[in-house]
Amino acid sequence: MPRIAVIVPLYNKTRYIDRCLDAVFSQSLTDFELIVVNDASTDGGEAKVALRRDPRLTLVSQPNAGPGSARNHGARLATAPLLAFLDADDAWDPQYLKESAERLEAAHPTAASLTWSMMVHPRRSSTSLRWPHLGIPEGEFRATPQTPAGIIIAMLANMLPSSTVMRKAIFEELGGYYAKYRCLYSEDAWLYLKMLLRYTALFDYRPLSIRFEDASELAVNLNGVRPIEPFLIDPDSITKTCPDAMRPLLREVLARRALKTASVYGYWGESAQSRQLIKQFVSPGDWRLPWFPTALVSATPLGPLAGRLARIAGHR
Repeated sequence: MPRIAVIVPLYNKTRYIDRCLDAVFSQSLTDFELIVVNDASTDGGEAKVALRRDPRLTLVSQPNAGPGSARNHGARLATAPLLAFLDADDAWDPQYLKESAERLEAAHPTAASLTWSMMVHPRRSSTSLRWPHLGIPEGEFRATPQTPAGIIIAMLANMLPSSTVMRKAIFEELGGYYAKYRCLYSEDAWLYLKMLLRYTALFDYRPLSIRFEDASELAVNLNGVRPIEPFLIDPDSITKTCPDAMRPLLREVLARRALKTASVYGYWGESAQSRQLIKQFVSPGDWRLPWFPTALVSATPLGPLAGRLARIAGHR
């Protein structure tokens, strides 16, 4: 049995898939299985994968269902006890798999996951530079009812599939990545939030994962609102797996995210959606939370007006 499974979801990344596969086959740890899941690409990227003649590589295809579904498909086929996910436009340092396996197999056998910081190109900066300021610790982390919600939110923003290795047993127990509605945004945060509320996570400041922002359409700012996060669309699926003692922490995490999302939607003229988020997740006692006054304004006709004026001013 291989020590670790590498899962690559592939959808229209023919320009980058060779770089991704080169990063996998250049790993110092060679005892891995590689499963590439073609999510109905239309640019011929799967043909490039098929040219690779390596017994460790399996290429499968599925109808287009989104990255969460593709990763879950690959995880189901994996035989290794550890799952390492790599997006087709990202890469790894050659020591990524070796260090990940050693940390989770021996040094930290109770940790459910290991997240590395990322070297971000073309800026050539490491996400680890901001981790201490966000409260993300180096080493093992286990959330408690007293954990500040802001730390959990910071972790969710920095735990990405290409930088996070998980134990397959826990991945399956928690249901994998969010895969409904061909979800393209925060499908990973839905899984990681459930995991952080129940298990020990491990963080390492070394940037052994490499992210290419100019290669990912989902990594850049959109000229408008992003989709609402799955944990705000489907909160019951998070709540039912959350230990009772951790539910107040979960409630605050959801309230904080709802307030920020409501503020953004109001800015872009969708005050009805802002009102719905506030009604579902926010109570008057949350007035001390960030974004609270902005979200309330965004839920009124003033929110879209203020957003429109701000956008006009920004284009001058």
